Amino acid sequence: MSIFCSLRQLSVTYSRGRNAALDRVDLDIAAGERLAIIGESGSGKSTLARALAGLLPEGAKVQGELLWPALGHPPRPGRDFGLVFQDPGSSLNPVLTIGEQIAEGARRHLGLSWKQAYIRAEELLGRVRIPQPDKAMRAFPHQLSGGQRQRVAIAAAIAAKPALLIADEATSALDVVVQAEIVGLLDGLVREDGLTLFFITHDIALASGFVDRIAVFRNARLVEAGPVRSVLSAPKSDYTAALIASHRDLATPPLIEEVAS
Repeated sequence: MSIFCSLRQLSVTYSRGRNAALDRVDLDIAAGERLAIIGESGSGKSTLARALAGLLPEGAKVQGELLWPALGHPPRPGRDFGLVFQDPGSSLNPVLTIGEQIAEGARRHLGLSWKQAYIRAEELLGRVRIPQPDKAMRAFPHQLSGGQRQRVAIAAAIAAKPALLIADEATSALDVVVQAEIVGLLDGLVREDGLTLFFITHDIALASGFVDRIAVFRNARLVEAGPVRSVLSAPKSDYTAALIASHRDLATPPLIEEVAS
């Protein structure tokens, strides 16, 4: 197994916080794997994503090691990794067209001309299943639905052919049908391009359907990590077991049974 990234006793403390946002985390991320980071709000998931991306706020104190054996250097934003955030409305520029926003990354990082970058942008819109990509190129973010904006954000994130894709709660602002579509899209893109996927979510059921491994966080610490089947069938921690047990689907019997007339 080729290691893409290694975390060794990684801790992060914010300037005004007394407690660590990440506390002595040891974790290896394999090249080409789909790894889900699971945990409730405040567990350290997003701090971990920002640490990987080099986007921690000024004043954050970092201890431990963050190693990149596959790259040989810290990843370059936009080129070596792409980021997809929870709210695509806040990550897209409202005054630039969709085509401009996707093409910019390809032009800047791949050395393409604007014409070449626009061609790649339109191709990417087709790959993320935006209808009528040629028309979408000229649209503005407010003219698209939330699910379509998230697809655009994914296209922009992979425009420069990165090795790592970080999806930070990329589906949580969407309804369940669109969530499933976005997960299927991410799964397909990762497989086709050989990307390493870092999928952050609080929904263990959503993640378990397509990732290779799960890492569970609680209170800034890594609780456990392992292959999906192993974690789901034999969780090592009570917290993971509780997360699994708390999942309910449409087959769950109702709490109040109907009374026969």
